[in-house]
Amino acid sequence: MNSLPPLSNLETRDVESLLHPYTPIHRLRSIGAMVMERGAGVHVYDTRGRAYIEGMSGLWCAGLGFGDEEMVEAAIEQMRTLPFYHVFGAKSTEPAIELAEKLKEIAPMPVSRVLFTSSGSEANDTQVKLAWYYNNALGRPNKKKIISRVKAYHGVTVMAGSLTGLPANHLNWDLPVDRVLHADCPHHYRYAKDGETEVEFVSRLANSLRELIEREGPDTIAAMIAEPVMGAGGVIVPPKDYFPAIQPILEEHDILFIDDEVINGFGRTGNWWGCQTLGMKPTTISAAKQLTAAYAPLGAVLVPEEIYQACVDNSAAAGTFGHGFTYGGHPLGCALGVKAIEIYQKRDILGRVRALAPVFAARLTRIAEHPLVGETRFCGLVGGAELVADKATKRPFDPKQGVAAQLSRFVENHGAILRSLGDTIAFCPPMIITEAELNELFDRFERALADTEAWVHKEGLRA
Repeated sequence: MNSLPPLSNLETRDVESLLHPYTPIHRLRSIGAMVMERGAGVHVYDTRGRAYIEGMSGLWCAGLGFGDEEMVEAAIEQMRTLPFYHVFGAKSTEPAIELAEKLKEIAPMPVSRVLFTSSGSEANDTQVKLAWYYNNALGRPNKKKIISRVKAYHGVTVMAGSLTGLPANHLNWDLPVDRVLHADCPHHYRYAKDGETEVEFVSRLANSLRELIEREGPDTIAAMIAEPVMGAGGVIVPPKDYFPAIQPILEEHDILFIDDEVINGFGRTGNWWGCQTLGMKPTTISAAKQLTAAYAPLGAVLVPEEIYQACVDNSAAAGTFGHGFTYGGHPLGCALGVKAIEIYQKRDILGRVRALAPVFAARLTRIAEHPLVGETRFCGLVGGAELVADKATKRPFDPKQGVAAQLSRFVENHGAILRSLGDTIAFCPPMIITEAELNELFDRFERALADTEAWVHKEGLRA
């Protein structure tokens, strides 16, 4: 492999000043950071003049790509009109009101109110607080545990990080905290028993969830949180009968169902919401990322009437609703959320995703035939390719070998950006991508996959 070029002045300044999330920071001084300078359409350009197809929409969020003039103009207009105000203390702004109305209009279930946050992590943190608040209002002080799942990703705040079911988010962080339980991961390829069909697998997971609830005591469990398609855990698409199987168990035990749509929402799976694609019927929803097409930070919690009424009751008892974020409902973010939803509707982004989904699926299906690939998974325009050392036995590579991370670097060498999530390479291109650009993204990935196969052979990593 070619030696790395020396760090530029800007890259050196980066190393000396930033603490990078989800980065092997112990190696950053030698590898440096890729410093981005501009973006246009589905491409981003670094300070060395190289262009890349952004195959991950940044972090699952830039659904309209980069440099959309309508979004830029909406931002300029709002910045000139009212660059900041808040929604504390019975204050409000028109963008916050309009976005809340739009979210209620497109929601997959009845929504009473919308509570804005700054991010998806804050939205999921808020969901837990609301579940506790709700049960306190109902006189159920012990009904407080939250069920998440192994390999779930719900954020990185203390509570959202506890809900996340990935070892790197817990190790040395003193997480998870109390009141958090993790149920089985609905990944048939990795967790099914030998010869177990998807139907049998789903039945076993449903029974396991019931046993968990009964063992802990249903009167101690407030809610379960789930992503329709699990994102950062490896783009795991559950079997089609999974949510219909577990939903009745939650309803039977009066357990709220929190739908984490932070990655799935706003057209990514071919519907407005991932829950509509996967057959999930949530009580409440967390949204962020494509809510503003990533043009400004914003998150939201879609609150049903029964939880809103509990908030009213607790407010009456305490004299106020004691929760909120300075930038939750920021007029810039809300104005961009309004414009993003308008664009999704008038440009028929849902129809575009549905039209491109068969091409996306066909290319990932072809990749599954490669000797390094154990399984590919896809739903709408989000997918993943899981690497294996042995295709027949599904044996993964030793994590210390860093095969998926090396593949990501080869992808960059070929002018594209994808993300390694453990053994899985994730795909989540901007929803504005053309068929030709989508095929070019996969062509570049396949060339990088060939480079990786040669590197694995040279290094003897399959032994």
